[in-house]
This record gives sequence, structure tokens and C-alpha cells, in this order.
Amino acid sequence: MSAVNAVSELLKLEIRREGKVWYQEYTRGAPKGPLREIGETEDTGTKLTFKPDHEIFTSVEYSYEILAKRLRELAFLNSGLVIDLADERGQGTKERYEFQGGIKEFVELLGQSKEPVHPDVISFTSEAPGPEGAGAPIQLDVALQWTSSYVDQLLCYTNNIHNKDGGTHLTGLRAALTRSLNSYGQSSNLLKDVKAGLSGEDAREGVIAVVHVKHPDASFDSQTKSKLVSSEVKGIVEGAVAEHVGRYFEENPGTARKILEKAAMAAKAREAARKAREVVRKGVLDNTSLSGKLADCQSKDPAISELYIVEGESAGGSAKQGRDRHFQAILPLKGKILNVERARLDRMLSSQEVATLISALGCTVGEDGAFDLSKLRYHRIILMTDADVDGSHIRTLLLTFFYRQMPEIFEKGYLYIAQPPLFRARKGKKDQYLKNQPALDAYLIDNGIDGLTVQSTQGPQLSGKPLRHLAEGLRAYRGTLTKIDRRCDARVVAALLRTEPLSKDDFRDASKVESAAQVLKAELEQRYPDLLPVTVETEWEKAHGSGRIVVSFRPGASNRPAVLDWVLAESAEYEDLLEHHHDILSIGPAPYSARIKEGEPISLENVEALDAFIDERGRKGIMISRYKGLGEMNADELWETTMNPDARTLLQVRVDDPVRADELFTVLMGDQVEPRRKFIEDNALNVRNLDI
Repeated sequence: MSAVNAVSELLKLEIRREGKVWYQEYTRGAPKGPLREIGETEDTGTKLTFKPDHEIFTSVEYSYEILAKRLRELAFLNSGLVIDLADERGQGTKERYEFQGGIKEFVELLGQSKEPVHPDVISFTSEAPGPEGAGAPIQLDVALQWTSSYVDQLLCYTNNIHNKDGGTHLTGLRAALTRSLNSYGQSSNLLKDVKAGLSGEDAREGVIAVVHVKHPDASFDSQTKSKLVSSEVKGIVEGAVAEHVGRYFEENPGTARKILEKAAMAAKAREAARKAREVVRKGVLDNTSLSGKLADCQSKDPAISELYIVEGESAGGSAKQGRDRHFQAILPLKGKILNVERARLDRMLSSQEVATLISALGCTVGEDGAFDLSKLRYHRIILMTDADVDGSHIRTLLLTFFYRQMPEIFEKGYLYIAQPPLFRARKGKKDQYLKNQPALDAYLIDNGIDGLTVQSTQGPQLSGKPLRHLAEGLRAYRGTLTKIDRRCDARVVAALLRTEPLSKDDFRDASKVESAAQVLKAELEQRYPDLLPVTVETEWEKAHGSGRIVVSFRPGASNRPAVLDWVLAESAEYEDLLEHHHDILSIGPAPYSARIKEGEPISLENVEALDAFIDERGRKGIMISRYKGLGEMNADELWETTMNPDARTLLQVRVDDPVRADELFTVLMGDQVEPRRKFIEDNALNVRNLDI
């Protein structure tokens, strides 16, 4: 609290204790007055209200995602704790975090998209004497579960703080798992085919574990507390985990056998990977293996060197010709690389494209399969793939590879995604390269409103920025109507918005639904005479306590009835339409008068006609080309748009929420079909960018 007070422009403190309410205010860390009694209460607790100091922070905008991640974490680590998070900005968001199962539920969440080897989570609490003079014991909470995954996920905490670099508790956990599996496996004769015994990597394959140490006098390696260094913790964790895991194996021999069989398979794969690793290592040391593939740069300084990983030989050829040879290296990849989410290390290393990539990066793989960051030859690794479905798939496969095998690259900020243009707009002899569809839309709008003035019969005269804002709203409105047509006939939705726009809550009001239905029928009959007869009916859903409007046209005019209800009203597309419709109303009622500079006025009967006029004018005299792939761009175009450090746009890839990232990679790239199908079903209608 003292740290928050020091960096706050204003802080209000309200304490409810011993039947009294106490209050005090602070300004930039200094009290404005004494702590004073302001009332009586039977409640207890402290309320803290603060305003960040804009003189200290360049931005005082809070990230809901970061706060939600941290508060959810705290709720898991402290079973029974209830945390309410409310974001009252915009439309408002509220969430409650309460996990009676504590870290056991945390492990269940982490493994929900993975196939468990055993259904129940192994969890326990333990206590040991604290260091001399600490005055309190050391408490330990552990939960773990083996899954069919090929990678482990170990999260370590000390006093509610995440230690991302582990420490003595992580060392103790690893040692205990290795010892427990080897001990039980040998005594049960389950490791007869593993002569050298299980390594730590074998024992941990697929395990998900959360360790939380509550230490009265913990020591860390730095102020950020990223690593626990209290030496006594290693023995405490190792002893407790070995005892409880050993007991679990004795009580559940069937489960123990499954875990040991998985570990034994990992050991065999490790031996195969060792042999494959030698081949890769020789490739790193012997650059002749990369001849004809990697076009290396002249610089040997990793800090300034860049590696472009390019899709296909064609694009690779253009990139090699267009690059700056001093610091830019090019590595073309043939086809799609192996999905490492579904492959063990031995199979991964036997993949030619993966082996080539590892060799090009220069990072030899250690004996335990760990990535050696010190040998990385480039501190800027840039993924440059086509802006289509195949390019997105290849980029996702590469991201999966880096995330699973080289996570340190994300932590250091070495991974980037290039933003090659998707369009070229040629006007006369001048070319304009445009990154994506929104950039093309903005370009066409700028051309369409150049020298244009628009005015309605009652509204203000618009030109320049106000007209641009209107044109953007019209284009977005048109695009969103196209998207919503997947749910409901766009003509019906547009007619509803023109007459009586209904919100989600409005659908619970029967009188509003009836009124909207009557006006909607009249609007459709007037606007679309070729679709007559039009049938508009209202229905009431008791289950949800809301009404709905069902619209049908003459047979053959539409392949399905249009249903307007609360489900449609809460969709992202409908919410966008309401927002754009509100902006469009600001211009005033139709008809509209458009004038180009000093020319004669042009009459436009409605907003659709105005939108079409601006779009047609924006495209006049312009030839638009869409690049199907990077291979269609010549060397000069590729340098000018994508590789020139002074002109290019790069997206840095970061991982802000490792738990969410792990879940996404598991769901989207793993071998479990059901979680992926559920993800697609849940998000299909909310997708905003779909390339078919």
C-alpha cells in the first residue's frame, strides 16, 4: 500500500474496524490530514481508492487482461478467497474469482484441454519448521497431474508471487519426481527396458504442477523476485513431494503403471533424439549443410543481425536479392514445418525443415533438450509468410515451434512477424502499398472524399475529417451487414436499424417488440416491393423472458426466415451496427447533397447511395492489385515495403499470459479434437477476419 501511495496523485483510505469507520486522504504520498473517525459500522475491512500520478506514469490506462490474470492467480493460490473485478469503462465487465479447490482447481484448468493420464489431481499441503528466528513455519501447497502432452508445465510461487525463473522449490520438485518414478519403477520391475534409468526430463514429460511456498523469511535472487534462493526450501519440497507421490503410487498401482509407461516411452524417445541431436549439432558446426538454403549476412554480431524465415523458394529468391547483405539473412522453408505440439523431440529433430531451422539459428540443443540462448546468431528473427490462409498456418506452426522449444526467444523479445503488403494501388505512375483490407479502405476513403462536401436537408455541412469519420462509419456499417447476413438476412437487420433499433434489453419489453414489428413490416414493404408479400410475426420465449420477430418473404425470395431476437442483439456484429448507425444519424435525414469543389450539387437519396458514391469516386482512376504471395513481389518491392528498416512494419511477439498461451497452443495445435471443435463452435459466429 505504501508503494501505491507513493505513486498516486490522490489516495483515499477507509478502514472499518472495531465498530468504527476511519478515513484519511493522501496527496502524492503525503497525508492531507490526520486519520479521523467518520462513522460507525458492524462491518470490517479496508477500502482503498487511488488515482495514478500522471507526472510519474506516461500512461495511466489500466489493462483489464493483466489485472484479471493476476487476480485469478491470487484466487487460485488462496482457496476460499473471493475477488470481484469490475471494469466500468465502456460497456463494463464484471468477473468473480472464487476457487474453493485452490491450486488443485488451477491444475485442472491448466489441463482441461489435454488428455490426462490419470483423472484425479494429486494434491497435498505440508508444513515444516521455518528458519531460526523466523517465528513461523514454512507451508507448502502442491498439486500435479500427468497428461499425454510431450511438454511439462511447472508453475512456482512464493508468498503469492510467481517465480518465473523457478528456484529452490522447482529444483526440489524436479528431484522428487525423478527419484519417485525411478524408485517405484525399479521396485515394480517397470523399467527393465530403460537400462540407465529415467532422466528428469523423462519423469516430467506431460506433467502439470503448481507449487506454492509460504515462507516467513524468503530470499530471492533480485528485487523482481523471479527466482527463490532460500536453500532450505529444496529439501522440504523434495521430501514432501517424494513422500506423497510415492504413497499415491502405492495406493494406485494402475495409475502408477501408466505414468511409468509414459516415462519409459519418453526415455526411448530421448535416446533417439540424442542421435538425431548429434546430426543437428554437426549441422550447426558444419555450415555446408546449409549451402543453398541459408543466405547468411556478413555481420557476426547477433545484436544487429536479422534472420528472415520466408515461405517458399520463390519469395526466398526475391528476399535474397532485395536484402541488405550486411545484417539480413534469409532462410526459405519448403512447405509447412512439422507441428511440434504433436511430436516428441526425436521426431521433431528428424524433420529436415526443423533441423535446418535449428542449424541456421546456431543454437545447439543441450543434452537435456534445452535451448542454448547464448549461441543464438540473430537477435531479430522475423517470420515473413504470405497474407493468406496457408501463410497464417505456416506462421502458426513456426510460433508453436518457438513457443514449445525456444520460449526464451519470446522472453527476450527476439521474435517478430513481418507485415508485407496485401495490395498495391497504382494511380498514374505512383504506387501505394497497402498492408491489408483496412488500409485499402482508408486509402479509398481518402480519395473518395478529396474535395468533397456533403450536406443533408437539415444537418451540418461535412468535409475533411468529419466527412472522413462518416465515410468510415458507412463502410464499416456496410461490411458488418455483410458479416451479420450469416446469422440473419441483412436487409431485415438494416430495416430494423432504420426504423426502431432494439437493444438486447428491449427484446424483453413486449410492447417495444410489437411496435418495432409493425414499423418494420411497413419499411420492408416500401423498400422491397419485389419481395412481397412480407410476413412479420412476433413470438414470446418464456425460457428467456424475451420476444422475437420472425420475418418471411415470398417463396423463392429468401432461403430462410429472418429471426430478430436477443441472441442476435448481443452479437458483436449487431453491437457494431448500433454504434455505426448512431454515428451515421449525426449527418441528418436524407436526401443528401454532394458537391465536388465548386461543381454542381449531386442529389443522393439515402446513406447507401452516399456510401456507393464515395466508394466509386475513391476507385476512379486507380488500379488495385492483390498480392497472392510474397513470390509475386520483385526484390525492389520487397525491400521497399517489408525489409527496409526505415519503412517496414514489424510486430513483436510477446507472451503476456503464459497460462492462456499454453491453453491456446494445446487446443488449436494439439491432437485432442473435441476441445478444438468446441473452440470453433464457440467462436465461429464471432470471427471478424475470415479468409476462405
